[in-house]
Amino acid sequence: MAASTETGVEPSTRTDRGAGTALGQKARPRQEVTAPYQRLADEDRGTGGESLSDFLGYFSIGLGLAEFLAPTAIARLIGVKHPNDRNRTVLRLMGLREIGAGVAILSNQQPKKSVMSRVAGDALDLAFLGATLANSENDRGRTLFATANVLAVTALDVMAAKTLAKQPETVANEQMDQGIIRTKRSITVGRPVNEVYEFWHDFQNLPRFMRHLESVQMTGNGRSHWVAKAPAGKTVEWDAETTEDRTNEVIAWRSLPGSKVYNAGEVRFARAPGDRGTELRVTLEYDPPFGKLGSKVAMLWREEPGQQVADDLRHFKQVMETGEIVLSDATKRRGPHPAQPDNKPVEL
Repeated sequence: MAASTETGVEPSTRTDRGAGTALGQKARPRQEVTAPYQRLADEDRGTGGESLSDFLGYFSIGLGLAEFLAPTAIARLIGVKHPNDRNRTVLRLMGLREIGAGVAILSNQQPKKSVMSRVAGDALDLAFLGATLANSENDRGRTLFATANVLAVTALDVMAAKTLAKQPETVANEQMDQGIIRTKRSITVGRPVNEVYEFWHDFQNLPRFMRHLESVQMTGNGRSHWVAKAPAGKTVEWDAETTEDRTNEVIAWRSLPGSKVYNAGEVRFARAPGDRGTELRVTLEYDPPFGKLGSKVAMLWREEPGQQVADDLRHFKQVMETGEIVLSDATKRRGPHPAQPDNKPVEL
């Protein structure tokens, strides 16, 4: 995105063309130009370490299942030549601990303490491997290899915990502590700002491109009634109110207190650089079933909120630019499916 700069020197007379001058004090963008973008960046911070912690959560569950379901095989893998009932019992207990740690990491919005519990678990693993290594009857080569792997995972656990501990206090973090999922997406639509705003301003248009919505009815005084699809063919309903509405700039809404579903959103409209249409920024907040863990499971079926918003915005762009949504086999069938399309009707 283009940003005006103040150089203090006319381009034709500039002589400081040495390496690094593009970052020099005189060539930096003005503060009033960068401030809005810095504010957006600050609002999105606070997610450092989350991807690594999610990986560790899935890893814990996978390892825990292996230890609990196949303790004999795991014992031999780490060098125990003659596994006995005591070895198997210890490994099963370790497996349950790993599964618990993984679920805790994936279900907590702020998983720092859960990641730190993995570090304590790693210490127990290393103690068990030390006892295995001390027995000369065991395969010490395998035990040393397993120890090196545990040390590597321990380093990742410590790295994730330290990164999570440095997260700044942000709106997103405060909401995470309350179990609220917050996602932001943006897209450029090749239509003028006023047209894009007018289309979105009529909430009854939203089900045309938001596949999880069945209907939105305006009930007056800035309020609306929403009906959304739910699992098992059911629906969920709630009432919402418009909290902010500035023509061609921003529209914001939230569910009314006492609603079955907490839902809030904001969409901002701005002219795209180079007269390419409208730059749309959408922020969505909601309280998912089963918290963060439910959101992670939903991701496997492309039902996670960030993916939903991205899909909906792509549909919105198609509606605004072509008048219809371009459908494909991937649109009809979510997740893994046969390559041959079926004849079932398409539902967004």
